[in-house]
Amino acid sequence: MTRSRVYVARRLPQAAMERLGEHADMTVWPTDEVPPPREVLIREAAASDGLLSLLTDRIDGALLDAAPRVRVVSNYAVGYDNIDVDAATARGVVVTNTPGVLTETVADFAMTLMLAAARRLVQADRYARAGRWKSWEPMLFLGQDVHGATLGLIGLGRIGSAVAHRARGFGMRLLYHDVIRREDLERDLGLQFLPFDDVLRQADFISVHTPLTPQTRHLIGAEQFKVMKKTAILINTARGPIVDPKALYQALATGQIFGAGLDVFEIEPVPADDPLLGLDNIIVVPHIASASVETRTKMALMAVDNLLAALSGQRPPNLVNPDVWERRRGHAAPELRL
Repeated sequence: MTRSRVYVARRLPQAAMERLGEHADMTVWPTDEVPPPREVLIREAAASDGLLSLLTDRIDGALLDAAPRVRVVSNYAVGYDNIDVDAATARGVVVTNTPGVLTETVADFAMTLMLAAARRLVQADRYARAGRWKSWEPMLFLGQDVHGATLGLIGLGRIGSAVAHRARGFGMRLLYHDVIRREDLERDLGLQFLPFDDVLRQADFISVHTPLTPQTRHLIGAEQFKVMKKTAILINTARGPIVDPKALYQALATGQIFGAGLDVFEIEPVPADDPLLGLDNIIVVPHIASASVETRTKMALMAVDNLLAALSGQRPPNLVNPDVWERRRGHAAPELRL
């Protein structure tokens, strides 16, 4: 029996690589630090039956047209804004993702950023390492309390609600805004639903957990920073473009808000000359909210299982575009590649 050929856009945890290698012939982009260039991705896709992609890999109609063998794109992520799902669906290509697996780990990390930004942890660490610590001082690195503060959640999906669970342990008042009101979680977690601007106006901490869509791009910009407290701290572990970086810089540089902790950015990696990097009141980390050994391994195994299922003609466990499968079952289908 002929084995499927797959292209893996970055090296994955060993357990996933071994599972994939048992069932398919694979080519792996050999460099960890940067993604495959566009021309390499297109060339490898053209010779492959399946792709295992990352958020850094743009999968669009042009690429799929150049790769008529491709039957499935398995994204190693919960989000899939790097993939033109409509283009894939029109061409009968299955798209999958890895939902749910990173919820608890990302929620842990959102709380980590919240605590670190509130207590100016990174600034204090740099200060001590630089040999500037001379004595205990009553006014040294005064920060903001987390316990008893008000947390505003923008988006109350899996991760947002997991952050709310954790925040209850700090005795925080919990506000949220979402396009869908969750009265069940309001009762269970003591959450209060408010209009978007009211959440921003009342919150001491604002944690972003909404998906990136045309409607949420730059959802938080100059006008939103104007209504926040001067002591407010913004946390973003969702998607970088949800926050306008120029407006964020102005808000931080002028003391319009107290601080921020970002795991995601509009441009990744952050350019070395980005003015945000020159500010002390922001924590900048390289998109690592899900970076625990356990979680990244589970994500990789899930992505591999999605890929192998589709290649073997089985419905993948985490299907983004079910229309492809419905067509495959005989409902008004163009010729499919499955």
